[in-house]
Amino acid sequence: MKNSFKNLSLPELKAKRDELNKKYMELRFQMVVGHVDNPLQKRAMRRQIARLNTLISAQETAAAKV
Repeated sequence: MKNSFKNLSLPELKAKRDELNKKYMELRFQMVVGHVDNPLQKRAMRRQIARLNTLISAQETAAAKV
């Protein structure tokens, strides 16, 4: 899952980030209620969002230089 984002375009990356942010919020609410099977899933999702943010900023700066 780590390297599966590198071949996506900028709009696809942003859409994936928005989707993961929505899932992350739902997971946080489930954790408060107490219905989560894997609590480490929160950490993994947060790291995926950070990877997406890094790739998005790299593509935006590359586009700004051109």
